[in-house]
Amino acid sequence: MTDREIDEALKRVSQTPHAVEPEFLGRIAGSIKASLQPVRRLPPTWTFACGLALTCTAVAVAGAARAGFYGIEKMSLLQRALIFPVIGILFWVAATEFVNTMIPGSRSRLSPGALLGIGSVVLVGVSGLLFRDYRTDRFFSVGMVCLLTGLLHAIPAGLLSWLVLRRGFAVNPTSAGLVAGTVAGLAGVGLLELHCPNFRPFMYWYGTPPWNL
Repeated sequence: MTDREIDEALKRVSQTPHAVEPEFLGRIAGSIKASLQPVRRLPPTWTFACGLALTCTAVAVAGAARAGFYGIEKMSLLQRALIFPVIGILFWVAATEFVNTMIPGSRSRLSPGALLGIGSVVLVGVSGLLFRDYRTDRFFSVGMVCLLTGLLHAIPAGLLSWLVLRRGFAVNPTSAGLVAGTVAGLAGVGLLELHCPNFRPFMYWYGTPPWNL
């Protein structure tokens, strides 16, 4: 028997109708219906973004309340009016992107790398514009304190953010992790702005972006 004859025989068999008992089909349909239950619909993106904002803001404010609000007390009105809205806008964009990475099929407007880069550049630019003390004495020792303080608050902020989005699913864990780190890092930056009275731009750049982002 040739290959062509085998193909024709299989084709004839596949086209032959096979009767299936209605009771058997009914049992299959019943088992599927019993095992498949509708899931609760996820809230809209802005709801999750607000939850992330409240969670990370609470971490930053709680940390500053424990350590002292020395940074915001030392700031001028102009500095407060510029830096905190900038951090808030960056945080909202990062939180929205984080939610999108945890909901399959959501549209992402910024890649994780672009989000990290833009956030770092914006924060560096704002700090350079507002803070003019360019001394570098005790650069490493004080910078390490800023770095560790920011990270110690970024870690719980990141863990709580994952808890807020526990019903989501990260199709790309690497991208989701990078965006989650950006969100958590901005919480650490917010804490440092509230607490740290050191307004040296070089120290600020060392202790916040890109280390905390």
